[in-house]
Amino acid sequence: MNHDINIKELQKNCFRQSKVPGEFMLQMRVPGGVIEARHLSLVQHIADTWGNGQFHLGMRQTFSLPGIKYENIEAVNEYIKSYIEDIEVELCDVDMDVNDKGYPTIGARNIMACIGNSHCIKANIDTTTLARKLEKLIFPSDYHIKMSVAGCPNDCAKAQFNDFGIIGIAKMEYDYDRCICCKKCVETCAHHATGVLSVEKGKIVKDTCCCVGCGECATVCPTGAWTRNPKKFYRVIIGGRSGKQYPRMGKMFLNWVTEDVVLGVIGNWQEFSAEILNHKPVYLHGGHLIDRAGYDKFKEMILKGVELNPEAEVADKIYWAETEYRANIHVKPACNTK
Repeated sequence: MNHDINIKELQKNCFRQSKVPGEFMLQMRVPGGVIEARHLSLVQHIADTWGNGQFHLGMRQTFSLPGIKYENIEAVNEYIKSYIEDIEVELCDVDMDVNDKGYPTIGARNIMACIGNSHCIKANIDTTTLARKLEKLIFPSDYHIKMSVAGCPNDCAKAQFNDFGIIGIAKMEYDYDRCICCKKCVETCAHHATGVLSVEKGKIVKDTCCCVGCGECATVCPTGAWTRNPKKFYRVIIGGRSGKQYPRMGKMFLNWVTEDVVLGVIGNWQEFSAEILNHKPVYLHGGHLIDRAGYDKFKEMILKGVELNPEAEVADKIYWAETEYRANIHVKPACNTK
């Protein structure tokens, strides 16, 4: 490896080091996981002209293009200027200066999302549009954050393994007169959800304590007795992560909040990160950052200036359950040379 190459600066520029000396992989952002198909020609051109002819669908829904030689990075950055303008500025309304230097930072990772209610019959929210609104709040930034948006509690987007996982949920409305007591909703809730529905006197009753707002009842009801309230709600999961030492699932922070609350919370993330890290950005999972601050401090700062909707629920305390794979490290005493 040429030691004159500044690997850290290239990583910040969204180029990942390869096991092959002098080769790198470009990671192109796709906020929300959906873009127009015309951009695929640009991806192909980069792969065929400067890469190894292949691209990888990155685990965070990026276009990852391997095999780019160090000496070609400048040309690649110039070429992707139009893509960054189209996606970040035009599509996501990100406030950033676009030049021939490529991506300015990799701090905030690409926001993942499932297809959402633009297609999926189970989804409660428009995941793509929300992801693009969130992109404007976190990018560009040197402060690390991983986010995922799931359309429903099925959580195909793995929201529970991100710093912030946002899940679309629905308040379900029941029309007593339309119900024919076919019990399809009861069976579906028992098999696919939380089993909160039962039959009493020929009609359906619900134990509201454990309803997760998935909307499964509405998808199977033949008469429209169950419908989703048009008002959109969200569940926010925090502190999830994979990793070698301390992997853990996230825990519920907010429930039944509106989009304004979600945007307000994420809008506070950079200020929170800066204060806890003494304005010195480092690579650190959001869960570790929350741990460092303490949950009460995190809650105070992340909800600063955020007006909660009447239905909103906020966790009083969070009790983490993580797996530890790090052994105790014993340092040997210094040798006695006398």
